[in-house]
Order: sequence, then structure tokens, then C-alpha cells
Amino acid sequence: MSPQVPARRPSNDTNETPALAPPEDRDKEDAKAEAAAKKRRRLTIVAIVAGVVVLGALFYWLYSRRFEDTDDAEVDANISNVGARVGGTVTRVPIVENQRVNANDVLAEIDPTDLQVVLAQRKAAVAEAEAQLAVEDPSVSITETSNAAALTTASSNISSASAALAGAQRDAEQAAARLREAQANQRTADLDLKRGETLLAHDAIPRADFDHRQSAASAAVAVVEGARQAVEGARARVEQQQALMAGIRSHLTEVRKNAPREVDARRATVSFRQANLDVARAEEHQAELNLGYARVRTPVAGIVARKAVNVGDFVAPGQTLAAVTQTDDAWVTANFRETQLRRMRPGQRATVHVDAIDRTFTGVVESLGGATGARVSVLPPENATGNYVKVVQRIPVRIRLDAKQDGLELLRPGMSVEPKVRVLP
Repeated sequence: MSPQVPARRPSNDTNETPALAPPEDRDKEDAKAEAAAKKRRRLTIVAIVAGVVVLGALFYWLYSRRFEDTDDAEVDANISNVGARVGGTVTRVPIVENQRVNANDVLAEIDPTDLQVVLAQRKAAVAEAEAQLAVEDPSVSITETSNAAALTTASSNISSASAALAGAQRDAEQAAARLREAQANQRTADLDLKRGETLLAHDAIPRADFDHRQSAASAAVAVVEGARQAVEGARARVEQQQALMAGIRSHLTEVRKNAPREVDARRATVSFRQANLDVARAEEHQAELNLGYARVRTPVAGIVARKAVNVGDFVAPGQTLAAVTQTDDAWVTANFRETQLRRMRPGQRATVHVDAIDRTFTGVVESLGGATGARVSVLPPENATGNYVKVVQRIPVRIRLDAKQDGLELLRPGMSVEPKVRVLP
């Protein structure tokens, strides 16, 4: 077989016609061209995919910068632990767990017999206190009237005693004047008697005249003695009237001083009786309240999360009987990492996805926690030993759910949720 002559390349001369290549060479060239085309297509696809990935990553980065989310979050709500306010034996429990109740519904009933007895005793105490007050109340006005009459009488006695003292003093002065007059008459009679003795010794007067003078002198002595006794009696009456006057004045002073005290004492007694009545009425009201507390009612509407009482149980005041969850007022507590709170502020909008019901709700950031969860735990970590390792902490954020959303009544405390907060506009 003769060797093939290699095909000549076509010349640049247009007048020269190129020679046709054999079919095998043309197939190889076509295969190479097709492989190159496939390679270019693959590179183009890779470039397009890489561009899409880069654009997607850039878009996701730009989008994710506007939101902060976490899966460490749950639904929260107020749970009211309703307890007994009075002690006794439970006679009726009309509720079961997971039952929906309205505000003021009866959760349990306690035997009211003992409470009714106490109420009857309190009513009797009120009646007794009212009677005592009715007895003491008029005593104030009676005492005031009596004191006024005593004061008037003492004043009148003062006037009478003053007049009597003045009369006694005048009588004493008149008696003293009569004594002076009698003494003067006695001196005159004594002089006449002495002159009569002299004249009788010289027989200048008759014996009868001398006897008359002697009788006159004796009578003058008697008159002086009577006048002196009259003066002493008048002075005694003056002293008696002065003592009587002092006693009446002392009595008047006593009446004036003690009258207000007696009235104050009566008023204090009335106030004391009134206070006893107020205490008795307050105790009666408390007994009425205790009788009403025999029916334990729920102060809020919600769902009975836990029932801790049965018929026949003896309960004490303050003992918890049931726990009621207020499902109409739920919120979300989301524990964000501290690095996620740089741009988070109250008032920012949020969405919350609830896993249990597969629904998403809207809400708003209400507040940021005052401390990390580790700090308010029962056993907070102690980092003063020198071997502290930095750990990213979490801070609770309260998210208030918007009202009037469908499905809010299905939320229960403790449900897991995934909140997402929009931190940038």
C-alpha cells in the first residue's frame, strides 16, 4: 500500500483551488470543534451558576442584615394561681382540667356552716354595741344640762351668801355700836355712883337716890355685858357667813373646772361605744365576706391548667386550688444573643411562627430584658475565680402580638416559636 501524500494547504493565491481533506480528518476536526463548544457551554453554565450563587448570597446577606431571628423562644401568658381565702371542707368542685372558664365562675365550694355561725355572732355583737351606744349617747346632753344647773345654783348661792355676809357684817357693826353705847352709859353710871358715894358720905343726898344710882350702875354693867355678847354673836355669824361664802366659791370653782371634764369624759365614753360599734360592724362585714369566700371564684377568664382540689379535701387559707391560664393575653419571650441586640429597639415590627399550629403572627417588640437569663437564674454563674471563659449570653425580649388575629386563642404558654424582628427599615 503506497504511502499517503499529505494534503497541501490551500495557498493564499486565489487562483489556486484548495484540495479537499479526506473524510477521516474532517470527522476529527468536527469532534474537536464539538468538544470545544461543549466546554464553552459548561464554562458558561458554571459562570452563570456562580453568578446566581454570588447574587443570591449577596441578596441573602443584604436581606438578612435587616432581620434578627432565633429559635430560643416560647409563648408566655399570665397564669393565675387561685387559692382559698377561708378554711374548711370542700363540698363541690364543678371544674375539670383544660376547661375554659369565664371571670367570676365558681371553681370550688367550701362548707359554709362554721362561717354562718361566726356571722350570727358578729350580728349579735353589733346589736349589743348599738344598745350600749344608745344608753351612753344621751348622757352627754344630760351632763351638760346638770352642769349648767349646778353652775347657776352655785352662782345664786354666791349671791345669797354675799348678801347674808353683808347683813351679818352690818349686824356686827350695829352690835359694836351698841356695845360702845352701853360702855359709855356704864362709865356715866359709874361716875354717878362714885359721886353718890361721896355725897352720901356727907349726907348730901338721900339713901334712896344713892340706891338708885347703884342700881343704874349695875344695870349698865349688865347692858355692857349683853352688848359684848351680842357683838361676839354678830362676829361669829360674820365668820360663819365668810366660811359659807368660801365653801360656795370653792364649789363654784369646782363646778366650773369639773363640768367640762365631766362632759369630755361622757363624750369619750360615747366615742368608745361608737368605736366598739364600728369594730363590731367591721367584724360583721368581714364575716359576710368570709361567707361569700366559701365559693371560690376565678378572677380572670381562661383555661384551667391545673386542678389541685377534690371534694372532701380540707383546705386552709392561701392554699392553691387551681391554676387558670389567661389565654386572651399572650406574648412571646424570645431569648436573643447579646450580639443580636445591637440594632434591636422597642417598637420594631416582628413576625412569629408557631410550630404547634404552623401559623405566623405579627407583633411588635415591647421591651428588652433587664438582665441576662444566666444572671436571674436560681444558681447564677460565679466568674470571680480567674478561669472565666467568655460565653455569648442571651437576653429575653418581650414581643407583644397584635390583637384580633385569627388563631390567637390557640396559643398556650410554653409553645415553641421562631420570631423574626425587622431591625432595619
